[in-house]
Formats: sequence, C-alpha cells, structure tokens
Amino acid sequence: MKQSGKREPTDRLELKQDKGERNGELSCRIRETPYNYDANKIYTYDDYLKLPNEELYHYEILDGVLIKEPAPTTLHQRVSYRLQRLLGDYFWEKDPDGEIFSAPIDLTLSNTNVIQPDLVYIPGSSPIVEKQRINGIPELVVEIISPSTQSKDRITKAGIYSRLGVPHYWIVDPIEQTIEAFKLAGIGEYALASSAKGSDVFTHPDCPGLAIELAVLWRRGRL
Repeated sequence: MKQSGKREPTDRLELKQDKGERNGELSCRIRETPYNYDANKIYTYDDYLKLPNEELYHYEILDGVLIKEPAPTTLHQRVSYRLQRLLGDYFWEKDPDGEIFSAPIDLTLSNTNVIQPDLVYIPGSSPIVEKQRINGIPELVVEIISPSTQSKDRITKAGIYSRLGVPHYWIVDPIEQTIEAFKLAGIGEYALASSAKGSDVFTHPDCPGLAIELAVLWRRGRL
C-alpha cells in the first residue's frame, strides 16, 4: 500500500478475520436502532423478515451477525446505476434471459447469510430468482465500496462469497476509481482475473466483448 493511503489492486483477497473483532466493528452500527439487537444471537433469514422497515437504513446478516447501515451516497448510486445499465446491455446480447438486479434486493446464500449486494447477475438458466428474493448462488456479485465498508466488502463479504461458491466477485471503488474482478480459485479464495483504474477500459477474460470505459462511471451528467 502506498503512503498516500491509496490501495492498489492485489492479486489475492485475504479472507481471514477475527470473529470477535468483526462482531465488535460491524455490529456497533446496529446499537442505535430501537430494534432489540442481541449481540450473542445468531441471526437467520426468519429473523431478517421480522426486522423494522427503515427508509434511511438497510440490514444484512453476515455469518449470523446482524448489520445495519445507512443509505448509500449519491456517488455510490451514480456508479451503481451506470454499471447496471452497461452490464444490462452486455448480458442482453449474451444471455437474453439473464437478469441484473440492484439493491435493495435480498440475496440469501444460506440461512445465516442474507445480503444486499449492490449488483447481482443471474444467468437465464438459473432457477434461484423467487418472488421475494434471490435464493441461491448467483454468477456475479458486484459491491461498490466506500471508506466505511472497505473491511466488510474486502474481507467479510469476500470470505462469505468465496466460501459459498459465488464464481465472480467484483469490487468497485469510486473514490480510487478502480474495478477489481475476482474469480473463484478454490474454496474460500479469490484470484484477480482483471482490473482497471481511472480512465482505463475494463475488460474480462470470461466476458468476451465486454469493454467498459471507466471514465463513464465516474463522471457526472448523462451516461
């Protein structure tokens, strides 16, 4: 890591994290909610369905730990919307029956992992899209990170996604203006398949014909 504090793309994601540290770091965001949060409880999808509907916040359950976070920023939403449109156009040609979903959407990877990914791609051949949720393992998950979600997205979620078999995981950083595309290399491990930064063109070896001009993602105004 450079002294400037900027994080350069790496070829591996470190997936280990002390559970106690994780619980203390992430669950502290929940303590301000009127919901009766139990730090010793392992939360499940049934618990998730009973959570209050708060317009300015969203919940996730990561390995049984309940997480509460505020609504995303305008920069986050701008990048998410544009990337969804670009990926939607790409998969419309490659997989007409496939679908791209954006948050808020419930993705249940297991009974104790209920996640709100920023973007998720489900192939047309997959049966996991249900009326109320995506119930199973998608082909691609994209998380758009911020300084406050670095640890959760790069460590906690990466560990869950890789351990439960999500084939592709992309991390988009609007502040550093980077995309890192990781591919499953084994149980609990992702390897870097492609990356791009700034005004580069992002391509991917498993997505023939995909070419995303990153400058389009970061700038304000029309797509």
